[in-house]
Amino acid sequence: MTAPAILVHSHGLAPRLGECDFGDAPVFGPESIRDGVPGALAASVEILISGGEPLDTRLVDALPRLKLVACFSTGYAGIDLAHLRQRGIRLTSAAGINAHDVADHAIALLLAWWHGVPAADRLVRDGGWREGITPRRSLRGRRAGIVGLGRIGEAVARRLAAHELSVRWWGPREKPDAGFARASSLAALAADSDILIVTSRATPANAGQIDASILQALGPEGVLVNVSRGFLVDEDALIAALRTGTIGGAALDVFAQEPTDAARWRDLPNVVLAPHLAGFTREAGVDMIGQLAENVRRQLRGEPLLSPVEDPT
Repeated sequence: MTAPAILVHSHGLAPRLGECDFGDAPVFGPESIRDGVPGALAASVEILISGGEPLDTRLVDALPRLKLVACFSTGYAGIDLAHLRQRGIRLTSAAGINAHDVADHAIALLLAWWHGVPAADRLVRDGGWREGITPRRSLRGRRAGIVGLGRIGEAVARRLAAHELSVRWWGPREKPDAGFARASSLAALAADSDILIVTSRATPANAGQIDASILQALGPEGVLVNVSRGFLVDEDALIAALRTGTIGGAALDVFAQEPTDAARWRDLPNVVLAPHLAGFTREAGVDMIGQLAENVRRQLRGEPLLSPVEDPT
């Protein structure tokens, strides 16, 4: 049998792997499958490196020796996990690498919205001062709800508690050691929250979980913050809720389509927007490459994987 090979699926990721040491394993870039998968390549690829972009199941099935999909990102919604499971193929991700950065960004978005920082910045730059500004509500003592208490959700919850907010959460499974009270349902969490922060897993099962009914429960003074993935929120319902005053506002780092169409948000003054920056730090980029390379190294040596994606229990 030929030596195990590595196939890099992502065009953007290929140049960043140049300094990784994969031993004697040959590494093939995405250009090697531009016109299909050559037979010799198909017979040797044991590891496929993905950037987290959609992965065609036909490519997976064209690689009979494939044992691992090593994903650079924390999100893997474009990868059919069930299909990998059917083939006995493992999946690893960058889980845990940038949770603190994403949590910081969630709080930054919330504070920017709550304190009206973008509008205040524009006012001062335009020569104004406090004309027309009404006193805002204090953030202390407000009720925050976290949707999904994973690594990022827990980090957000701790930061909110440090700001003296009351914190509750909801997720499909109990977490006895969570340290924060779990709501009986997502709708109940929304109804009992001034601020609803989405940090849930970006899986197909969670698509559209923040729908019109959840926004209605959040209410006319409620604020939605999303730092997970855009498809978790029904974006059309969100925009309608922002226009009609069903909710008070939103602070978003992620969108249904990225880049988002600026025209969708142009006349909505009650939103703060960022271009998917939450985990985009220098340190995270280095650490994500390092974790991916370590997962590949462990696979090649038959060692336990560092960050395998496990089925929920």
